Amino acid sequence: MSRSVSARSIEFHNMNLGVILVLLNRVDPAGLADELHKMLGGRPDTFGQEPVILDFSEIDVLDRIDWNGLLSLLRRYRLQPIGIRGLAEETHLAGARRIGLAVLDDVSATVEKRPQSPETPAASRETPEPATDSGPTASTLYIDRFVRSGQQIYAQGGDLVLLGGVSPGSEVIADGNIHCFGPLAGRALAGARGDANARIIATCFGPELVAVAGIYRTFERGVPASIAGHAVVVRLKASAKNQSIVIEPLQIN
Repeated sequence: MSRSVSARSIEFHNMNLGVILVLLNRVDPAGLADELHKMLGGRPDTFGQEPVILDFSEIDVLDRIDWNGLLSLLRRYRLQPIGIRGLAEETHLAGARRIGLAVLDDVSATVEKRPQSPETPAASRETPEPATDSGPTASTLYIDRFVRSGQQIYAQGGDLVLLGGVSPGSEVIADGNIHCFGPLAGRALAGARGDANARIIATCFGPELVAVAGIYRTFERGVPASIAGHAVVVRLKASAKNQSIVIEPLQIN
């Protein structure tokens, strides 16, 4: 069977590709490695070779950038840097170009932002638009589709209701509570701005990480059989010395 061959030897087509924007507040690989280990539970398979753009716009003063160390760290977590933003010094720009990164300050791209830590999430494209009238602003974000791997959803200022479930390798964040009515995999972070009373409510529990007000628990060895796939409530429990994550069965009958 023969197949049709284009008459042109090269063609250009637009594609809608998801690109992760990595917003940096520091550039030393050792310090970033510590933060990534805490945030991602030390999992080297958190991402799936997603392309990323490095954004340096939050850093006021930059003396030196260890490009090789920075790229090596990101690739350890299966991220593929393709470009940079927010650099003004020509020496930094020259260093980025030398290792094959594109300068993308003037390029319009659809990006998904990821937080630098559970305590300080960055706004993503799923953030609700502000109300146009003088009435109260809606504080709950509803997502009626399945959140696929590599995506992040952030409900700024309120609750997040997930009607379709959450895939492994994705991340859902809310300043308030998280309600998931489908399978909950990936990472779920409630009370992201410090609300210790926030809850994560899931009807089918199986995440990689859960956090409430910056206190987190990972499941590197899998979710315990007693709660895996069950309906649960995740909350904080305060003691005289510290706070810890508590996961309790949810009675839904």
